[in-house]
Amino acid sequence: MSRANDATDRQLIALLQANARETTTALATMLGVARTTIQERMARLENNGTIIGYSAILARDPFADYTEALLMAALSNGKIKDVVERLRLLPEIKLCQSIDGDFNLVCRLEVPRVEDLDALLDEIAEIPGIERIRTWVMLGTRFDRRGGEDVVSGHQAFPIGRGEAG
Repeated sequence: MSRANDATDRQLIALLQANARETTTALATMLGVARTTIQERMARLENNGTIIGYSAILARDPFADYTEALLMAALSNGKIKDVVERLRLLPEIKLCQSIDGDFNLVCRLEVPRVEDLDALLDEIAEIPGIERIRTWVMLGTRFDRRGGEDVVSGHQAFPIGRGEAG
């Protein structure tokens, strides 16, 4: 039976979210505990599924030339899991969601050039279980609230939870 995360665990998680590359020695100093305590807590948080991985967050120049597209994929029955696992291996796919209707998945793609999009679409179309795909190339962003701020207008966005809209 795993124990609940305590205040030190939550502080450790917050520090790792701010900088996952921080050394265990520095984390121990910031939290006022031994380095071995940090190592043990990180191992426990990984083992109990609280921390499922670490990732590199890439800086992106908002004025860089990226081509973005939406892709909808219709899949063969019983192939969703296999197709999603193959799509997960493609770093150009930034988001993949299941949908209802004539298509099973919608994915957001980001590539440096249109030529790269063409090659990526060819690769995706060859994945076993994909019956057909449809894509739309994004021409521009009118607003984006995903990061807490509307990146186009600069206005702060405040999420509304259930029961708060009225």
